[in-house]
Amino acid sequence: MRKELYRMLCDRLKEVGGGAIKHIDLWNHNVEFIEQEENWERPAVFIEFRPIKWNAIVNGLEYRAEPEVALHVVTDWKGGTSDGSQFQEEGLEVFDLLDEIHAALCCMEGEAFKEFDLVESDTNHNHEDIVENIEIYRCVAFKRLND
Repeated sequence: MRKELYRMLCDRLKEVGGGAIKHIDLWNHNVEFIEQEENWERPAVFIEFRPIKWNAIVNGLEYRAEPEVALHVVTDWKGGTSDGSQFQEEGLEVFDLLDEIHAALCCMEGEAFKEFDLVESDTNHNHEDIVENIEIYRCVAFKRLND
């Protein structure tokens, strides 16, 4: 399920804004260790698979879960967004990007998951020259072990 979902997310994210997203990867606390990381272009999206709690439908054979996937959308800080700021519109453009991402991903389905949709948003300004928005999606996932 994770491999299928990750590849589908990459394909859909590449299309957002005609290729606006410059880097897509798995989440590895990339923003926290930005000085130690290889240089990556922004906007960037890092895909984090949160812990999955599987429920057995048929013990040892078939499972169902509602996993959450956090998209860490990292952009450059474009200036102050205070009321009357000359940089306000530029600074708020990140929210347009988030809307475009949502439009590309909402209700996405694959063979091992269904009903991929947004459940939470968090804006983190604690990284000096960059802004990290965390968009959390949830889906219904299925895992079936082969006989």
